[in-house]
Amino acid sequence: MRAALFSGGKDSTLAIHKVHAENPVELLITMVSDNDFSYMFHKPNIDYSKMQADALGIRQVIYKTKGEKEKELKDIEDSLVENRVTELVTGAVASTYQKERIEKICERLSIKPISPIWHIDPIVELSELAKDYEVIVTQVAAEGFDRSFLGARIDNTMIEKLKKINEKYRINMLFEGGEAESFVLDAPLFKKRIIVTKSHVTWSGSVGRFIIDEADSEWK
Repeated sequence: MRAALFSGGKDSTLAIHKVHAENPVELLITMVSDNDFSYMFHKPNIDYSKMQADALGIRQVIYKTKGEKEKELKDIEDSLVENRVTELVTGAVASTYQKERIEKICERLSIKPISPIWHIDPIVELSELAKDYEVIVTQVAAEGFDRSFLGARIDNTMIEKLKKINEKYRINMLFEGGEAESFVLDAPLFKKRIIVTKSHVTWSGSVGRFIIDEADSEWK
């Protein structure tokens, strides 16, 4: 079975699209971490990934993990065994930490790891997202990012802002350094578009979050 690690963020969603024509993903595996700053798993608004799975029309399984460094890897491994996964698609872009650990698990289980957007050019990915997807920023945690980013769509205007922040602070423009997190509201494979109907923003220290309180969906 071909599965994908799915967080509802831009990278895992884009990876699913990249492999679709060749061999579609049959299962979404979503890990819900107790750790807000897990090295492996995306956290903001993860509960709404169920709506994204429904929009994609792909079965989803959800697993809880405490988000402790090595134990969370065992949680991934258990989920792969339980679902008899033979190929695993990930949205790894630049994090060697994440990619190597997933590949070690896959090697142990004789699973084929697939990372279709590994080392993609940031401007190429962001431009594709701006053109064909509706992606919003749901968390910021780095210098140069302010409240105006929270809930804002990744579009050409945001890309220009990110370029300027990168020139000044040398960020990872795809947020691989934890600079920000994202949530996909619409994508080419979505049969429904997700609409945020109620939300609020929180700010603590250097971390700002856009929290989805309520959302609906509509057929496209």
